[in-house]
Amino acid sequence: MFKLLKEVLRTGEATVKYPFAPVEVAKDFRGKPEHQAANCIACAACTVACPANALGMETDAGAGTRTWSINYGRCVFCGRCEEVCPTDAIRLTPDFELAVAVKADLVRTAVFRLAPCVACGKPFAPEKEVAYVTALIEATAPSEADAERRRQLVATCPACKRAHDLGQIAGSRVVRAMETSR
Repeated sequence: MFKLLKEVLRTGEATVKYPFAPVEVAKDFRGKPEHQAANCIACAACTVACPANALGMETDAGAGTRTWSINYGRCVFCGRCEEVCPTDAIRLTPDFELAVAVKADLVRTAVFRLAPCVACGKPFAPEKEVAYVTALIEATAPSEADAERRRQLVATCPACKRAHDLGQIAGSRVVRAMETSR
């Protein structure tokens, strides 16, 4: 018995007093993802990369909003969302305690407004995403005329782009030449 007590005193405590004392986590510990809506452009890159489908986006064109959500109950803390986010809007924290009394408390959401199309006026993409892409275009465009053309393309919905392109094709000489050669 004394031999056992002597061994216990020599080795020290083998366990952590977890609920009563904080647990020290490693430097690269992957805990709960924290979303910063102020930095998010609602591009949906994180939702595509999430293997557990813990992240989601729903677009309500009638209300002109896009809702981003995370379900911590499904999250496996893989870190893919953090890797693919172009604006560092989502970061893994060292927080791992996710116990809640109600399952609905595990879901967090953020709502983003959609930008209207410059041609038809229907909402089609998040305003912050359009502004982000416009800023990238202004930084990389070779000329002001090219930058303005690109800005117009970014601010136009896919349906209006298709209609515009079809109109240009129908009016081109190539189509007319093909029709006359039949």
